[in-house]
Amino acid sequence: MSKSETKEITIRQLYTELNKYCSSADYDKVLKAANKIIGLDATEWKAAKCKLVCLIQNGKFEEVLKFIERGTAIPDTTFEKAYSEYRLNRAEDAFRTIQSTVPSGGGGGGGGGAEQWAGLAPNVKELLAQILYRLERFDECFELYRNIIKNTHDDYDDERRTNMSAVAANRCIVGGGADKQQQLAGMNLPEDTYELTYNAACALAGRKEYGEAERKLRTSEKMCRDSLEEDGASEEDIIDEITIIKVQLAYCLQMQGRVKEASALYADALRHKTNDAALTAVVSNNLVVINRDQNVFDSRKKMKVATSEQAEQKLTSRQRKAIAFNNCLLAYFASPAECGLLASRLANAHPDLEFQSLLVRVSQLARDKKYREAVELLEGYAQRLPGDSAAELLQVRFAIVQLQLVAGNRRAAIETLESLGEARYQPGVVSALVTLHLGLDNKQAASELLKGAVDWYKRQKSGATISDGDLSDMWRQAASFHLRGGEPETAAKSLEELLRTHPNDMKLLAQLVIAYAQFDPKRAQQASKRLPALDTLTTVSEIDALEATNWMMIAKAVRRKQNVPGGGRTTGDQSPGAGTPSAEQQAAARKQKRKKRKGKLPKNYIIGVLPDPERWLPRYERTGYRKKRDRRVKEVIKGSQGTTSGQADQFDMSKAYNQTKNSPATPGAGGTTQLEQNAAAAAATRQLPRKSQHKKKKGKH
Repeated sequence: MSKSETKEITIRQLYTELNKYCSSADYDKVLKAANKIIGLDATEWKAAKCKLVCLIQNGKFEEVLKFIERGTAIPDTTFEKAYSEYRLNRAEDAFRTIQSTVPSGGGGGGGGGAEQWAGLAPNVKELLAQILYRLERFDECFELYRNIIKNTHDDYDDERRTNMSAVAANRCIVGGGADKQQQLAGMNLPEDTYELTYNAACALAGRKEYGEAERKLRTSEKMCRDSLEEDGASEEDIIDEITIIKVQLAYCLQMQGRVKEASALYADALRHKTNDAALTAVVSNNLVVINRDQNVFDSRKKMKVATSEQAEQKLTSRQRKAIAFNNCLLAYFASPAECGLLASRLANAHPDLEFQSLLVRVSQLARDKKYREAVELLEGYAQRLPGDSAAELLQVRFAIVQLQLVAGNRRAAIETLESLGEARYQPGVVSALVTLHLGLDNKQAASELLKGAVDWYKRQKSGATISDGDLSDMWRQAASFHLRGGEPETAAKSLEELLRTHPNDMKLLAQLVIAYAQFDPKRAQQASKRLPALDTLTTVSEIDALEATNWMMIAKAVRRKQNVPGGGRTTGDQSPGAGTPSAEQQAAARKQKRKKRKGKLPKNYIIGVLPDPERWLPRYERTGYRKKRDRRVKEVIKGSQGTTSGQADQFDMSKAYNQTKNSPATPGAGGTTQLEQNAAAAAATRQLPRKSQHKKKKGKH
């Protein structure tokens, strides 16, 4: 038998083993068998294909790429290479790998629709849709999924519809226009699974319809539990799946201002310790937002989790941007030294957040009272802005004004606001300037400013009109200011302009009459004829109702008013002589007795028994009071144990003193001699130090 025949037999046996191991999904043994076949014959592309599949199943994506780079006999390795790059979070490389297989003119990176990928294999199309989703090219991904669903019918239709609804939800979150939202509504995607219901809720949240999103999320949670329990899933798996829904529900509650409920759901999600790094990062970031400047130590721990490398790989660019900005804000409160560095990194990584990062740095300088440096930073940024960014320039100027006011430099703030060009005539700017001028007691400047604003709006024939709410309020305030400032002619001009757009406003007409009366009585008289007559302003029934109301009078005054005969306005007052009561009526009124309030009786009161006359005295002043004995105070001189009361009297100095005072001492007659008195006195004095020592010792306890 020749070597070639032996080689073929060996390869055939190895393929038999390979098939057996593939049937049992023993990928390690499949890999060994495939390596043996490739070692015998490198042109065996089927064995090489099996090797690639085994490496992918074992998660060895780097080895897949190395094996493909060395060269294989496999006709097409586009799918395996692109999938391995996708799993290694190299979505751009995976997209270029697939794009390289498309003929020139197709797959140019957007705008060509799903037709540009028509020549790809179905499995490569599915992978491309996932790659486009990872690259956040949601419009292209959405069109590709529509094409796949239209041209493919198999057991995975539900999964494709779910993926397409997720893409549609992200289009709304990123900022899809009205046409995209209308397109999504016209698709009529079913909501017969909990995944589809969840994605529909996410789309509603992207449109800021948080109440309706909350309702759908609660429905999705119930559907998820019922579906997984029906499939026999474990409680751990059910909680894993429901946690994602609860986190989204917590976000909707947080955006509705129900922070306590949201915090409880977030804490429950962290307590479960899910393996989804992106979900943990989102929860940690949202809890940092809820904490604000409180509980900073806990917020720093959570932010460390949110900014981990493992989490950033799975987060969208929008999520990464929000977390980076929140990390910068947290450093402002927790670590001022680190704040400037993080703000610079934020501006470099996300150029569209340059102004926000600059505001963080400026706030830090303002907190350190370095107002001049902060203003210089903002002015430098304003000079770099292009000429068409008027709105952003206005924000920068307002930030400078805020810093100048915090520093107490009102004049500089006025100069900054007056340098805004035509923007200084906006109602809010005019109001701020008037307030600042009045704060400097410069009423003349405030008056001139209001005159200039009124004249400017008169000259504007297009754009904003006097009928606009803000402008109307500003003109009213200008007229009132000029009236108070003694400039009725200027006030009259403003009121005349207002009356042209509000001809039925009688309050304006009345103010105009007051203004005319101060410099042109004839015009005031003529304008007053347009005012409604006094009879039309009020009716008799309104006067009666006004007089009947007692909300301006206390209850006692109301009763006094009602008891006085003839007081008040009655229906009989219209007859002659009404309001002058007779003497009989006055006498009857005097006899009216006021009701006396019954006095309160004691709780233990017994009818017929006189109450204790000493009940109002303190207890210690009453006759039957007996002071409780304090066992801690010992009696003075009790004598030794077994001493009789007679012997105790012997040491009572008060008795001994009385006896010697009343009768002279008689030796041998039982009396006490002077020597004994001295001895007793000495004994008494010796007891005093011991008594005081005893008290001192007791005090230590």
